[in-house]
Amino acid sequence: MKEVKIETILQVFDNINELPKDIQDLMRRASEARSNAYSPYSKFSVGAAILLDNQEVVTGSNQENASYPSGLCAERTAIYYAGAQYPNAKMLKMAIIAGSQSHPTLTPIPPCGACRQAISEYEVKQDAPIELYFMGETGKVVRSNSLANLLPLIFDKSVL
Repeated sequence: MKEVKIETILQVFDNINELPKDIQDLMRRASEARSNAYSPYSKFSVGAAILLDNQEVVTGSNQENASYPSGLCAERTAIYYAGAQYPNAKMLKMAIIAGSQSHPTLTPIPPCGACRQAISEYEVKQDAPIELYFMGETGKVVRSNSLANLLPLIFDKSVL
């Protein structure tokens, strides 16, 4: 038997004002996208914004459905739109802001498992990492230089 140690290194900023200006702008775009969320069931709204290498910014928000599996998270809404509209552009950075409509959400909210898998697919496709920034409504912001920090053992095309 052999043990394998997996470590994750993330950066944590005390608030959005500590981020570089371009990331603050991307977070603002994610916040604006969050206001377009359709979340009448969970009362949990999420917005995502992706900066592409062609300098376009694509946004998405979570869209729920009474048949829960039919809804879609903000991150996948944005990433699939970017893939459909700009198939040759690389995704450089993604900002995510999430929070409950019922109570303050002050801790950083990372992407769910399904979104992590979708983001990893595009990192593999473009052979380059996507820098991630995520937070709750206010407070700390977490930065990961790649989705691999959040999902180190990915399932990808190499196993098919």
